[in-house]
Parts: sequence; C-alpha cells; structure tokens
Amino acid sequence: MAPLERPAWRYFSSDPAQRRVAQDLYETVADLPLICPHGHVDPRLFADPDYTFGSPTELLLIPDHYIFRMLYSQGISLEELGIPRSDGGPTETDHRKIWQIFADHIHLFWGTPTGVWLQDELHDVFGVTEKLTGANAQEIYDHIDVKLRSPEFNPRRMYERFNIEVLCTTDAATDTLTHHKAIQASGWQATIRPTFRPDAVVNVDMAGWGQAIDQLSAVSGVDVRDYRSYIRALEERRAFFRDMGATATDHAAFTAYTEILSPTEADAIFQRARKGEASADDARRFTGHMLTEMARMSIEDGLVMQMHVGSFRNHIPDLFARFGRDMGADIPISSEFTRNLKPLLDHYGTNRDLTLVLFNLDETTYGRELAPLAGVYPSLILGPPWWFFDSLNGIRRFFDLVMETAGIYNTAGFNDDTRAYPSIPARHDLWRRAASDWVASLVTRALVDEEDARQMVRALSYDLAKKTYKL
Repeated sequence: MAPLERPAWRYFSSDPAQRRVAQDLYETVADLPLICPHGHVDPRLFADPDYTFGSPTELLLIPDHYIFRMLYSQGISLEELGIPRSDGGPTETDHRKIWQIFADHIHLFWGTPTGVWLQDELHDVFGVTEKLTGANAQEIYDHIDVKLRSPEFNPRRMYERFNIEVLCTTDAATDTLTHHKAIQASGWQATIRPTFRPDAVVNVDMAGWGQAIDQLSAVSGVDVRDYRSYIRALEERRAFFRDMGATATDHAAFTAYTEILSPTEADAIFQRARKGEASADDARRFTGHMLTEMARMSIEDGLVMQMHVGSFRNHIPDLFARFGRDMGADIPISSEFTRNLKPLLDHYGTNRDLTLVLFNLDETTYGRELAPLAGVYPSLILGPPWWFFDSLNGIRRFFDLVMETAGIYNTAGFNDDTRAYPSIPARHDLWRRAASDWVASLVTRALVDEEDARQMVRALSYDLAKKTYKL
C-alpha cells in the first residue's frame, strides 16, 4: 500500500525563497495552543468523563455533512450512509459497510479541504500510515476502532493532547447548559464555554418558533406574552449564559438586513407570529430588528456578537423532508452589507463597547464591502473564511482581498467552526500554514521584514482570536 506522506513543506508555495520563509514562520506558531472560539462540538462529549465515540463510522462519517454531501452528489443516498431519518425510516446500520462505501469513493475528496483534513486527521490523530483505499478500508477501520477503545481517545484526553486552550460550543438560547454545568462541577481543568445562539426564538419563520418561545418562557422564568416580556426573557438568558462563562453570541441570518422597529411595530409582528400569521416580510423585518437589538444588548453585557450571513439553507426539499436541517444541501447566495447593515451601524457601529464579527458566504463582498467597512468602523471585525471557503485557496483569497484594506488587526484570526471534533488540529494547522505562506510572500517582496512577519503570523494563529473573543 502507498504510504500516507505528510511532507513538512505541505501547502507552502513552490517558490524556494517563499517556501523557506514560510517554513521558518510556521515553526514559530506550530505548537501554540489552539484557541477555538466558535464551533459546534457537543459539550456532552466532555460532561461524561467516561464518554466513548462509538465506531469509526459514527465518529468520522455520519456527523460530517462535508463528507456525505460529496457522496450524495455522486448518487449515494443518505440512507446508504447511515444518516438517521427524521421519520425513523430504515437506514444502513452496518458501519463497516458504510466505511467501505466511503473508502471506495475516497478519490472524490482529492484536492478538497475535506480530503486535506482527513489525511492530517488519520495520520496525526489516529496514527494511520497508509493512504486509505477500498482495498485496505477494513484494516484501517480496525486500526481506528482499537484506538477509539483506548483511554487515550477519551474526549477529555484528546482535548489535552490537542493542546486546546479554550473551546466554545454553540448552544440554543433555551438550553439549560446541563452539560456545561457537569463539566464545571467535575473539577476537570479545561475551559469549555457556551455560546448564546438565539436563532430559534428570533427567526419567526423558523419551524417550531412558537414552541421555542414557550421554552424561552419556561427556562427564563419570564411569562413571554408580548414583545416587552420577550426582550426581558432574552436578556435574562444572556445573563445566565454569561454567568456560565459565555463570551459571545452567534446569529444566523439569510441576509445582513437590519432595521429598527418601534416597540409597537415589533409587538405587532410578534403577536402575528404567535398566531401563526406572520408574513415573509414580517420575518425579514423582525430578524433585522432583532439583530440591532442584539447589538444593543452586547454593548450592555459585553458579549461579542457573531453574525453569519448568506446561506440558502435546505435547498433540496426532499432531503429536508426526510432528514431535517443541516444535511449538506445549503448553498451560498449573493449578499450586500453596506446598505443592509447601515441601520445597525448608524446606532452602534462607532461604539467601542460593541464587537461584531462578520462572516459571509459571498466572497465578492470581501474587498468591495467587508474590508472597507471593517477598516473604518471600530465595532466591526472580519471573521475568517467560513464553510465553503474554509480551504487553502479560500484562505489565500481572503488574505489577498481583505488585508490590504482592513489590515490583519481588523480580523478575528481563526476559528474551526466544526462539529467534527477530531478534525480541530488539522483545521488549525491548515490555517497556520496558509497564514505563514501568505505572510512569507510579503517578506519575499520586501513588504514586511521577518521580525514583523513573525508577529503577524502569531497574531493570525493565536492572538487575534483570543483578543477578539475576550478569551
């Protein structure tokens, strides 16, 4: 079998001078602790000190929409891949068979970010020394399975081995944070922080919004009857999250549209939504208004505000009907920020007590809008390339389009934004290598010297994320 080779110079330029500088810079940051300020790892992994991952398929394939999305595009059904159906319908339960399907199609991932992460993950985390193929699939499955059964692969031990300094989860506004309480009560010396995500109680067009409001009433202790009590309940929940260690909130929106409604207008939309009578325009306006309200709350309570924009979610109705949300059928859309964000920025954009981290799936806005906006408004910080663009080429394009106008210190460094826990080191390593190579290109063109370059690479790898998210 062919060896799984991971050369020290991987992802660097082929130009010898740039490669030399890049490798020197990378070595200064390679072993820095990992700051993970935004992601979707389940805190349940860490609440139980004896938690185990199950099979290699359960850990690496079934939860990873990057993987099953690609396989689905080639005609392999999600049922064949063991993805649970919303209606409880039959799916494949033989995890070895699912793994074999994946290995037989490993060529689909060559040259993709998923392929890069998987190679690093298999080699560095699980000690796999051969390239995965259909022929050796079961042998490698057995190798990983043995590893997962060992104490070294307990999630807490992996956290320590990965050299994670802090890891933030993403939690619904109505979450009681039971798992976070268990982690804190256990005495384990690790920093796992929650993040307040209120989408389910803010976006009135989201399925289950009414039930989410009922939950908000129950967990906040506030009888949510109108807009005024709704705001009070949200403020109470934010205070609870902050007491539990949260330093940030996270908000997903279809567009960057913001608006400021009067309390009377907001209550009218809220009441229509409670009756199931809210229109699409009501939903757009209410979400836009609540983004400005969340900015106000962040100024008051100090929580960093993250805003993720630009995904047409659940684009394939059949998949959504059979499997629910987040099944890989989400597609980027064009976005506009300069006009859409202006109502929020007119009120809060120059307030130094607000930190608003912007993420977007429309790369055309990087140089045209986002970099100029972040380059002037004290409140705005640009998050790293997100989702479809968290890749070697996506990172390079981001640096080229953003840094000349905004500078690196108006960006948030890196976050892995992943559900795939074992991939965290690989994702950070790719970013650090890409950052080192890009900064090396500045050195070889005499735009910065090597002393400044070392500070820039450290900032991009560690300092900026820690500072932005108050960690």
